Amino acid sequence: MTNPELGGSHRARGWWLLALSGLLASLLAGCAGTPVPREHGSLLSAGESEATWLGQWVRMSAADRSGKSGFALLSSGQDAFSLRVLLSEQADRRLDIQTYLIGDGLTTRLLLQRLLAAADRGVEVRLLIDDMGAVGQGQELAALDSHPNVQVRVYNALSVGRDTLIGRVLASAPQAARQHRRMHNKLWIADGALAIVGGRNLGDEYYSASEPRNFTDLDLITLGPVVEPLSRSFHLYWNHGLAQPIGRYHRAEDEAWRELRSSLDEWVEANADSPYFADLRQRYADVERGPLVGRLHWGEGFALWDPPGKPAWRGRAALASTMAGELLERAGEPSERLAIVSAYFVPGELGTQRLRELAESGVEVEVFTNSLEATDVPLVHGAYQVRRRALLDSGVALYEMRAESEFDDDGFSVGSSASALHIKALSIDSDRVFVGSPNADPRSVWWNTEVGVLAASPGLAAELEALAELGKSPALSYRVERDEQGRLSWLTEQQGETVSFGREPGGFWRRLGAMLGRIAWLEPLL
Repeated sequence: MTNPELGGSHRARGWWLLALSGLLASLLAGCAGTPVPREHGSLLSAGESEATWLGQWVRMSAADRSGKSGFALLSSGQDAFSLRVLLSEQADRRLDIQTYLIGDGLTTRLLLQRLLAAADRGVEVRLLIDDMGAVGQGQELAALDSHPNVQVRVYNALSVGRDTLIGRVLASAPQAARQHRRMHNKLWIADGALAIVGGRNLGDEYYSASEPRNFTDLDLITLGPVVEPLSRSFHLYWNHGLAQPIGRYHRAEDEAWRELRSSLDEWVEANADSPYFADLRQRYADVERGPLVGRLHWGEGFALWDPPGKPAWRGRAALASTMAGELLERAGEPSERLAIVSAYFVPGELGTQRLRELAESGVEVEVFTNSLEATDVPLVHGAYQVRRRALLDSGVALYEMRAESEFDDDGFSVGSSASALHIKALSIDSDRVFVGSPNADPRSVWWNTEVGVLAASPGLAAELEALAELGKSPALSYRVERDEQGRLSWLTEQQGETVSFGREPGGFWRRLGAMLGRIAWLEPLL
């Protein structure tokens, strides 16, 4: 016989569960954003682009380079930031900015002030951010969007859980198959004439402005024919259904941008004498260090990007339909040398086998990634640890960036002695270079969307090789080796002396995180 009190308790609990389920469903599925018009964007015509100041500069720079694109590497964080500020000030018609995340700090506040100033003088500003990367920034972005010449859109958005990262992750759970995928693209296009592609998001740690730790990163400046397809890639994302106006999720008064601009102006004035901004002014005045854009290398360029609908695909796509697949096809087989520079390196079983085959066939294969002590994601490092011995046995050279370096250099890391690698680049033989947003890991191949440029230019390849050689120096990195007994060692240099560690450098919690990353079923998701 059923106990009526017990039965009543079950019924009450059932009603509560039903009510909570209904509430959750309404929050996750029924909380549509405020109706906001969503205009279709279009490319600037060649004539419109060429009529701008930047367009004329590009035309003069490429006058004797018919059909070729120009390229320059930008490794200095301060120079990378200064160039973005300069482009914001020099643009006449349009600034298109695509980024995975936007932080709050010195560099972001100054850039937002400059973007509003550009909008005030009639420049059309369009900012596209991955929704996860916009967590906690909704009201400020909505205020920015309220300017008549500014549009802000978020990619792969959710209507709830937008104020905190924890809330966003919990709200993602019912759509986990799609919400673990990110728009990881980074693009900065000015007047359809000049584009920056690479690893840098919007945040102090990407521009050597963070204390105590910064990312060592790399941009590729491009001009000429390759810019048009990069602009086209931006528009494909901008016009895709996954890109939604920020106003559908965060409300702002029509004139909210005025208050935002006023607060940014006050903040910039109050911080004008900060060491970072003082260094920037000195950088502009120091003509002996050369221009922000160094020597241009010329050659053929191929813009590569993932289809914008990739985050909504079911399951894992065929390799040929991804940017990684197109990169493999266009780059061709290395015959002499392959260098991989990647913040996160997870080659997997097939990638490891391919790299081993190349090394055993006589191709010089080098990998430069983060050490355990330097990485910001020890879980990913664990998946790399599993493949390390097999790579070393086949002759692949492994270098791992240290967390603390003994010198700073404008050509590679800096702003502080603590750094982590964030570069994503390939060097193939002595004439091909790829720089972009993807890491050498399954997440970049299968789950995220990415963008990059493959350049055929011996001069650019030589510059990247010199940069990598600096990064691999013992004062900055470990060389990982394996002896006849299979034991690993980490060789580096401290105070001018060669030092060898028999245990991988890194603290307890990092080791624990890496141990979790060695779980086999996690590898395809990292």
